[in-house]
Amino acid sequence: MKIAVVGGGSTYTPELAEGFGANAVALGIDEVALVDPAAKKLEVIGPLVRRIMRRHGSDAKVEWTTDLDRGVEGAAIVLLQLRVGGQRARIEDEAFPLECGCVGQETTGAGGLAKALRTIPVALGIADRVRELAAPGAWIVDFTNPVGMVTRALLDAGHRAIGLCNVAIGFQRRFAGLLGRAPEDVVLDHVGLNHLTWETGVRVDGRDVLPGLLDEHRDEIADEVDLPAAVFADGRVPSYYLHYFYAHDTEVERLRTAPSRGREVARIEAELWKIYEDDTLDRKPDLLSQRGGAYYSEAAVALMRSLLTRDGGVHAVNVRNRGFLPYLPDEAVIEVSARVGADITPVDAAPLGPRQRGLVAAVAAYEELGVQAAVRGGERRVYEALLAHPLVGQHDLAEGLTARLIATGRDHLPWA
Repeated sequence: MKIAVVGGGSTYTPELAEGFGANAVALGIDEVALVDPAAKKLEVIGPLVRRIMRRHGSDAKVEWTTDLDRGVEGAAIVLLQLRVGGQRARIEDEAFPLECGCVGQETTGAGGLAKALRTIPVALGIADRVRELAAPGAWIVDFTNPVGMVTRALLDAGHRAIGLCNVAIGFQRRFAGLLGRAPEDVVLDHVGLNHLTWETGVRVDGRDVLPGLLDEHRDEIADEVDLPAAVFADGRVPSYYLHYFYAHDTEVERLRTAPSRGREVARIEAELWKIYEDDTLDRKPDLLSQRGGAYYSEAAVALMRSLLTRDGGVHAVNVRNRGFLPYLPDEAVIEVSARVGADITPVDAAPLGPRQRGLVAAVAAYEELGVQAAVRGGERRVYEALLAHPLVGQHDLAEGLTARLIATGRDHLPWA
């Protein structure tokens, strides 16, 4: 079986290689193709991935190529991990919203829309080649942010796609540690949209233990999600990304003076490339954990196993709503714990409250408009999406942000 990683020249890829290598025999992986337009990066990452897989005892073929068609041909699973425009574009996404007093972040608000606008057309072009050349029934697994919007665009275009984020597996591992249980014993009621999720239950042996966890560890959990404990006094734990909503103005002030996350990641990546150039390295370095994407390979490999074997495993994934959240359209893409077997079915979960439902509905409407802007283009569609976003919601802001987004992203917006 062949696995293709589009964006395989990423500094993330050694994380994936650890998971591929450890599970190659069990999953039947006999070929891994890394695809990336950056040939020089592939020349470093490709041999490193091969060494990592050999250390795990896998003799799978590892190839790397700048030719998309060659890379995805015959693949059973194609994993997307793209960053169109690189870290430079991310840094711009973080900067221009601050000029209007709005949060600058790669998945939230205007910065997230900027990333979606330049990413979705590229992802759709790749998916068209996957449909043409990959193995029959091949899956596209999207890890590219903004995951929910990219996944919706892929599904709207008729592709066999599913979105994956590492927020839920991070919570699972953290809660398992607090409970003294193995991660596989812990099942989350994970509900919402990508980067707009809450844990509404934590189930061990079928019993919800979240109330007890909050009684004993509320302050620790609050510190980890960077929010006051009062925000989840209703017993629903928000993801870290909710602090961009619940502490927006405080975050804007911090971002105006602190080094941006994009600049910090660029610094880390520069150090990682120096480490990766060691031709004796055969494992991911500790520094990679600071890059982000914790437990990425575990989440990806576990999901791949269920997609391939239809074993009914439960994973936090981005899928069509289809009535699961009755206050959203069926075609919306939600992020929920779902059982992945012959079908992909969200599992029953403790519901969100009215405060959460209102925010989810508003952001889902923005995402619908944002996908339309990415697919069809046009300044007016960008404006409409921003006006719908709950962190914008005012004509003057939407107008100013639209102008700045187009000015900074023009090189990646063919219609601009």
